[in-house]
Amino acid sequence: MRNAALNPASPGQSGRRLPLSALLALATAVFITSLTETLPAGLLPAMSAGLRVSESATGQAVTIYAIGTALTAVPLTAATAAWRRKRLLLTTVAAFAVANTVTALSSSYLLTMTARFAAGVAAGLAWSLLAGYARRMSPAHLQGRAIAIAMAGIPLALSLGVPAGTFLGAALGWQIAFLIMTGLTVVLFGWIIAVVPDFPGRRRDGQAPRPRVLSVPGVAPVLFVTLVFVLAHTILYTYIATFLDGLGMGASTDLILLVFGVASLLSIGIVGAHIHRRLRALTVASALLVAVAAAVLALWAGSTALVYVAVTLWGLGWGGAPTLLQTAAGDAGGDAADAAQALLVTLWNAAMAGGGIVGGVLLDVFGSTSFAWSTLVLLAPVLAVVLAARTHGFPAQRR
Repeated sequence: MRNAALNPASPGQSGRRLPLSALLALATAVFITSLTETLPAGLLPAMSAGLRVSESATGQAVTIYAIGTALTAVPLTAATAAWRRKRLLLTTVAAFAVANTVTALSSSYLLTMTARFAAGVAAGLAWSLLAGYARRMSPAHLQGRAIAIAMAGIPLALSLGVPAGTFLGAALGWQIAFLIMTGLTVVLFGWIIAVVPDFPGRRRDGQAPRPRVLSVPGVAPVLFVTLVFVLAHTILYTYIATFLDGLGMGASTDLILLVFGVASLLSIGIVGAHIHRRLRALTVASALLVAVAAAVLALWAGSTALVYVAVTLWGLGWGGAPTLLQTAAGDAGGDAADAAQALLVTLWNAAMAGGGIVGGVLLDVFGSTSFAWSTLVLLAPVLAVVLAARTHGFPAQRR
């Protein structure tokens, strides 16, 4: 590979085993990042009452988080390129602790939104950093598996963290749920200090400017696939409760999300085991599985059993997608991998914010049945670009 971060002399690559404790610390950071973003969705009514604003206004706590990430990931990644990696990681973790504490203690809507934006800014740095950190601390032949372990925090947050946070919010109050997040972050801070190795940053004169990054063969296809794939997924996932309500299955939303989460974890295991040799095949399979799931939901959602089958296929397709896309971006970016990752994070969060907006328009104009059809239509160009980018972006054989 061409990535300078994968220099054989780098510490953490001298052994033949994965640094499991350090990778689990990164997975916990991913978990906290993902859960901080999505937790307000499960606490919406209580937060709305506490802040004395409408639920739709409170729902913007998720949107402004994504906006903070999308706006700042690229410039902040470039500005901190020379920082030592452990120092930068600890800074982002500390920022999450402060932002969640302010959110828990605030009774002001404006202050809460400011804290949420700040958390999104920290997330932009974290997402740009974590995948590369996992690669850098692991032997070359296990880097895909290392990223899979680190990214396992995403489905854990969605399938277990949000329901648990919602339960705690109902039982103890929504402020307590955010304070528990702060407590987890403080524990993570000490864990990182104890077990995560440090690495130097990159010299500023070795950092590729944005236009050069986009001109690197393979980067543009990976970024396009990221943008459209995440948009397709987010339209359906954001409004899954509304979609299920339309089918008369609203009471089963928690169980269906649990099925999705378990299938996602299985997907991460499969991807981690085979990504080193089968990145292209796994990416094609990922998009195909989500497309088949969307087709089933579009055509045969009247069958409860087929809905569960579709959600299982969806989870199997989507769970490993973050690992696949971040690995593809790192491979394609080469020496400019950090810049490629920052652009990926920006587009990822733009797609998440856009998914909520597009889904809302679809719901108002066409109704909830349009979600699955829209996802299916968007996945057609995703598959086309993955199949076309067989030399660069999603090559048949990784270097």
